[in-house]
Amino acid sequence: MAGWGGFFFSLFNYKTEKYVIAENRKIGILFRIYQLAVLGYIIGWVLVVKKGYQEREETIQSSVMTKVKGVTLTNSSESGLHLWSPEDYVIPPNGERVFFIVTNYIETPNQRLSFCPESFKVPHGQCQSDDDCVEGEAVIAGHGIKTGMCLNSTGTCEIHAWCPVEYSKRPREPLLSEAENFTIYIKNFIRFPKFEFSKSNVLETSDDGYLKRCSFDKEKDLYCPIFQLGELVRWSGHDFQEMAVKGGSIGILIEWNCDLDKDSSQCNPEYSFTRLDMNLNHSVTSGYNFRFTRYYKDQNGQTYRTLYKVYGIRFDIMINGQHCSYSDCHWIWSGSTGSVCLPTLIMLMADCLFSF
Repeated sequence: MAGWGGFFFSLFNYKTEKYVIAENRKIGILFRIYQLAVLGYIIGWVLVVKKGYQEREETIQSSVMTKVKGVTLTNSSESGLHLWSPEDYVIPPNGERVFFIVTNYIETPNQRLSFCPESFKVPHGQCQSDDDCVEGEAVIAGHGIKTGMCLNSTGTCEIHAWCPVEYSKRPREPLLSEAENFTIYIKNFIRFPKFEFSKSNVLETSDDGYLKRCSFDKEKDLYCPIFQLGELVRWSGHDFQEMAVKGGSIGILIEWNCDLDKDSSQCNPEYSFTRLDMNLNHSVTSGYNFRFTRYYKDQNGQTYRTLYKVYGIRFDIMINGQHCSYSDCHWIWSGSTGSVCLPTLIMLMADCLFSF
């Protein structure tokens, strides 16, 4: 019991530190060099380089609106003259972070539900006898349902489908080659809720005609959100006319990395552009296309359709950024072990440096 009692009363003892002064110049110099190294690391690296006295916010709220303008005329053997406007070649037409612009297409007009031969390019539709065309079986990666007949004239199964089946010869030159001159309007609003800061990539001006005549320039007109389609592709390191034949995907990255301790005019968007659908080896999977149809009714009430396989450029707009600023007391250092006000931090460093 005496042992436990002694331990209990020892908890209330007051202790003071005992210092030993070693009168050795080499040890003293080494000790001061160590202190200066610690002080230099905190001031030079933590405060000056990494700006550890600032708070950072990486949660960005963003809104993107897009609009494309431009018209072009095509003349194909299937449909003749056709004027393409944004309502025709932009998908979806209302403008989002991801949108697609048609640059080339294959048109198969006047398709009707009927019986016709499967395409010879579909392996599962090829046949040598009726036994290869099981009635009611769907053609894998094909266009319809087998009827049980093998057509000797084509070497393929007869199918019940939208006939004639899709044309497969892609034009060697983009039919909408003039799309290179189309313009894209990209409006981006960002907000950092922690600092209650918001900004837009559009110049704040009372000039109503500014957006009608400006064009984006990284050096001269950073806050003009009007981009030429051909320029966007070139900035990604590729040629528009070459890309427009098979299509592709372009990533547009807008970064907002701002120091709010400086004037808001120095918080500017940084743009970068890259092609996303191919690697350095130019993979055969590069390109971008999909299909859609337009349905009609003839004078007898029968339904027919036009099938389009469209090639074009898909744009993915990505927003990223972070803001940093002093905290409410304006003098804070935030570290992994907590937060210390800067005057207190300086006092601690001074105490560390001059305590001996």
